[in-house]
Amino acid sequence: MISGETRLVGLLGDPVSQSLSPLIQNAAFAARGLDWAYVPLSVASESLAEAVRGLVALGFAGANVTTPHKLAVAKLVDTDEPSVNTLVVRDGRLVGSSTDTAILAELEFRRAAILGDGGSAAAFAAALPDALRFSRRETWPPQVSDADVVVNATSERDQVLVELGPGQTLVDLPYPRTATARAAEAAGARVVDGVDVLVAQGAASFETWTGVPAPVDVMRAAVRSA
Repeated sequence: MISGETRLVGLLGDPVSQSLSPLIQNAAFAARGLDWAYVPLSVASESLAEAVRGLVALGFAGANVTTPHKLAVAKLVDTDEPSVNTLVVRDGRLVGSSTDTAILAELEFRRAAILGDGGSAAAFAAALPDALRFSRRETWPPQVSDADVVVNATSERDQVLVELGPGQTLVDLPYPRTATARAAEAAGARVVDGVDVLVAQGAASFETWTGVPAPVDVMRAAVRSA
């Protein structure tokens, strides 16, 4: 039950009903004994600015931002990032950052390639300025034979976008696993799936809001159980 002292964190997106973030964040708050609650907030694009201002007015501690708002939110809050997935309320203002790329800290690689042109792709491009970039609006099909890490930041689930093999790693942002991920694994590539990415970014967001180390094992178990 939410009490008068409960601190609230929201998830701004459209849609948000399928997101696993509320499950893993609320499990993390409980594991750390924090009186916090994470609530999904479905927000249409035309109402985004009002919703962002409302976080401050309603006393939220912060929020996550998901599809399709990451690029738009970056223009509404204090941030130097081109894409924002994490908001913190500080002294009555919203500060934006991105934890989308937290998974990169767990990987070793020399050359990366990024597929997609949305908010998550922009976040990875900012973190990996020398990465190869591919999107259907620009350069396609992807040529990734020289990349040892390929980030699939598209929403495509059913079509195999690239063929990978041993010595390459696919960071597959959608969940559950895409056709690209299944093909990569069958061909001997390493696959870091969307659940791993979600837990890494969720743990970084948790620590940004609370200042408390994230219970990563609890968060991973919660999302895997779903």
